[in-house]
Amino acid sequence: MATQCYDPENSASRYTLLPDQPDSGHRKSLKIISGIFLSVFLLLSVAFFPILNNQSPDLQIDSRSPAPPSRGVSQGVSDKTFRDVAGASHVSYAWSNAMLSWQRTAYHFQPQKNWMNDPNGPLYHKGWYHLFYQYNPDSAIWGNITWGHAVSKDLIHWLYLPFAMVPDQWYDINGVWTGSATILPDGQIMMLYTGDTDDYVQVQNLAYPANLSDPLLLDWVKLKGNPVLVPPPGIGVKDFRDPTTRWTGPQNGQWLLTIGSKIGKTGVALVYETSNFTSFKLLDGVLHAVPGTGMWECVDFYPVSTKKTNGLETSYNGPGVKHVLKASLDDNKQDHYAIGTYDLGKNKWTPDNPELDCGIGLRLDYGKYYASKTFYDPKKERRVLWGWIGETDSESADLQKGWASVQSIPRTVLYDKKTGTHLLQWPVEEIESLRVGDPTVKQVDLQPGSIELLRVDSAAELDIEASFEVDKVALQGIIEADHVGFSCSTSGGAASRGILGPFGVIVIADQTLSDVTPVYFYISKGADGRAETHFCADQTRSSEAPGVGKQVYGSSVPVLDGEKHSMRLLVDHSIVESFAQGGRTVITSRIYPTKAVNGAARLFVFNNATGASVTASVKIWSLESVNIQSFPLQDL
Repeated sequence: MATQCYDPENSASRYTLLPDQPDSGHRKSLKIISGIFLSVFLLLSVAFFPILNNQSPDLQIDSRSPAPPSRGVSQGVSDKTFRDVAGASHVSYAWSNAMLSWQRTAYHFQPQKNWMNDPNGPLYHKGWYHLFYQYNPDSAIWGNITWGHAVSKDLIHWLYLPFAMVPDQWYDINGVWTGSATILPDGQIMMLYTGDTDDYVQVQNLAYPANLSDPLLLDWVKLKGNPVLVPPPGIGVKDFRDPTTRWTGPQNGQWLLTIGSKIGKTGVALVYETSNFTSFKLLDGVLHAVPGTGMWECVDFYPVSTKKTNGLETSYNGPGVKHVLKASLDDNKQDHYAIGTYDLGKNKWTPDNPELDCGIGLRLDYGKYYASKTFYDPKKERRVLWGWIGETDSESADLQKGWASVQSIPRTVLYDKKTGTHLLQWPVEEIESLRVGDPTVKQVDLQPGSIELLRVDSAAELDIEASFEVDKVALQGIIEADHVGFSCSTSGGAASRGILGPFGVIVIADQTLSDVTPVYFYISKGADGRAETHFCADQTRSSEAPGVGKQVYGSSVPVLDGEKHSMRLLVDHSIVESFAQGGRTVITSRIYPTKAVNGAARLFVFNNATGASVTASVKIWSLESVNIQSFPLQDL
């Protein structure tokens, strides 16, 4: 049976005033009331989280350390140092080795040690999926960027390979930065990447496999004539990076590609044409530009079908096709996208809805997620999306644990035919191979202000599918006009109660609810009777440690007539990837619990609404570890 919590309006804030009242004649009754209140408070403190706002008194905080320097900015790339919005990112915490070891993921891709950031040049070749990634072989902080390399048969079980490329030429001596692969009709692979020169100028370089018959693509050759592209007039030498996969142009043998940049404060996507990948011509105009969005990094451009349920090869165009333009915004470290129409003849892309233009509208992920990259998987005819999940803790903690950052679980990308405005992102089906046994199935009736523990073997590695039915009478009859302007980021999190929310799932929580990460829906309803649903992930109480990210992430999500409120969560220790309504809205959470570790993690469902009951239906699978190893090259 669900445990009831009390109304925060009748909570401690009303009683803490009593001892300060001037009337001494009431001291005896005050002592009795205070004693009763203390007992009730201790009981309720383990029942629900809205009343718990203070940190544990036994925290051991180290002295304030110097603020970390910016990393990458002087070389013209986005700052790779996490800076807490509260200004506490350089406050140290006494992490134990056990806590830090627990943070390492079980089934997300990450190197054995040291720093990683952008996914690069993903492709499928002779039975193997290849992932290249920005890597620092020397430290758990950004620098000396090299291309790491790994392969997999299923996008889940990975094997490390030797480095693909290292910064060893004048044109990339300060970093082998982000790039993309193009597979030509004859099978040749062209890898165009950004190099940071000895003078800190961003240039584009070409590399290709030394032996195309090698399924592992172990050896790569850099073109002797590099660089093949330098910043054009009017573009800053530090504002010219991250070339896309190429697509075929309107003329026979012509290939087009786009590179992100900025002109003043306007983000732009430049377009070049080539026939041989060694000489390029800048086309007039730009593919697209959006004022006020700043530098566009890691631009991605690809088609999606409006009729079929499969992905499309990058050059595909014609009836029943829309094109997605995505940019990683250097100014705010967010990945934005928009859906629109591409005119190949005029080389112009136009958003379907100017109010949802790239950089000012929808985001791929509303959490900690950046520098994403897609590729077309010919094996399963799907478009697959990768994204970098960075750290939101201190550099000192990363150095202590010896690693930083992971890659997201690969996601398929489809056009949402029902809304016509969104993409649908979903974990690749291969993740289900990690499910252990039958799922735990639970249906819970949650009254307003209630929470229930869901018993699972291990709450640190889970695949959760949950749907929620809100009481129809309450949903149709309640008007809450004062919550029309609701926003996840400014709402105060799951402890902030409304008539129709929040309700959802609490992951990586300890038994006393000191550590909690709620992922939830919140329904706001205006005087016009229209309801708007928001999907949020609350990190404000995910850890007792200072100096880690504790934002509330999220956005509105369309819930259409006849649809239940549904979510899928992939929980992997310090990473939670959350998908609402089949992937219309996605949030990645990066958390650093101090209590819910080493077997102490728990899972709950809750309803913190004040005026509506909710029925939760939940399926929970435990997931096994993938145990990434180095490829046994000696066996070849």
